[in-house]
Amino acid sequence: MDLAVGRIVKSHGVRGEVVVDVRTDDPDARFAPDSVLRGRARGGGEQTLTVVGARTHGERLLVRFDGVDGREAADALRGVVLVVDSDSVSSGDDPDEFYDHELIGVAVRTVGGDPVGTVADILHLPGGDTLVVTVTDGDATREVLVPFVAEIVPTVGTDVVEIDPPDGLFDL
Repeated sequence: MDLAVGRIVKSHGVRGEVVVDVRTDDPDARFAPDSVLRGRARGGGEQTLTVVGARTHGERLLVRFDGVDGREAADALRGVVLVVDSDSVSSGDDPDEFYDHELIGVAVRTVGGDPVGTVADILHLPGGDTLVVTVTDGDATREVLVPFVAEIVPTVGTDVVEIDPPDGLFDL
């Protein structure tokens, strides 16, 4: 599974720099010189990009990649999502920090211990994060959207996610 660490927004200047919208909490490590990233284009193509240098530019980064030497080459990278292999990334020892991929497939139960289902996905929506929980009712399987807020999801771990659902959340 891939983990997005940035998205190339546009070119910057005439020497091949690109503006990157950062999607990682450790940009200094991800965009350090000689770091190798995979660039995934909208059309499905993929390429390997080696960081030559990076510098802060407001809330974004200006990044130079090996072999991207001019404005035209930088413009060709517009919209490319920069990814790394999620197996190479760990959320560390902090129990309150995790990556989405670490929760996919984790069992979900109520705070009372009743099994609910499994985490299928995590949606990052403008109104807040949402867990997509796959629930099996007999022979039928469905997905339920659970607001990812402390009042409803008080316990999150890579072994189990406990929820305190409000009445009616899992009703059809």
